[in-house]
Amino acid sequence: MTEEKENIEEESKEEQNLEKKEDKSGETVTFKKETLWKTSTFVLAAVLLLVVVFGVLPGNGTTGNVVADQPSAAPGAPTPGVKVDVEIGDSPIKGDKNAPVTIVEFSDYECPFCARFYSQTLSQIQKEYIDTGKVKLVFKDFPLGFHQNAQKAAEAARCARDQGGDEKYYLMHDKLFELGVVGGVDSFKQYAKDLGLDSSKFDSCLTSGKYGEDVKKDMSYGSTIGVKGTPAFFINGNLVSGAQPFQVFQQAIEAEL
Repeated sequence: MTEEKENIEEESKEEQNLEKKEDKSGETVTFKKETLWKTSTFVLAAVLLLVVVFGVLPGNGTTGNVVADQPSAAPGAPTPGVKVDVEIGDSPIKGDKNAPVTIVEFSDYECPFCARFYSQTLSQIQKEYIDTGKVKLVFKDFPLGFHQNAQKAAEAARCARDQGGDEKYYLMHDKLFELGVVGGVDSFKQYAKDLGLDSSKFDSCLTSGKYGEDVKKDMSYGSTIGVKGTPAFFINGNLVSGAQPFQVFQQAIEAEL
């Protein structure tokens, strides 16, 4: 009996050891319910935070407008198939002013999707349509509140325009997108020197905030016609949102020619 009891106890120990090994092995490839719940909750919270703070989900092609004083559903917002009569006003123009197709761009110099459009798409539009007199590009500012250098970058381009019209404006525009705005006002002043602008006049213009309200007016106007993120484009009044590939712009432009 003693020997039989010892055998039973030994078998029981082996089974317990086996269970421990299986449990240990299982922990490397599975989650316990409690762990899975905590992980899922954390991921969901992170996604919601991204939406609330930045107004976007990754990869949607726009940076969202989360400025508190802007309407969430602006009157006059565009609907599919309905053109918006976009006012050009005194905004800077690239290309032939009499071109049959007008692209009005609402943009932010600190917006990564705006930079993507500039680096990947604008050059093709320039070559195929702007340089051939078929399209003119009109730039309007839409600096988002959570981009700390976007407002001053927009003012810097306008200060450059003071000294050389639309040509100098777009040269500064190119600098801002190519070299970035992380350095803030000091960088913008250096860009002005590189462009051969009068440093004293430029610095005074930028420091004084001469064009601060004009930039804000662009943004306010954009909100009233349905701009909710950057970049946003109106191609002869037809809204195209986001840093879309060249083919999307090509199709929209060709439909207007």
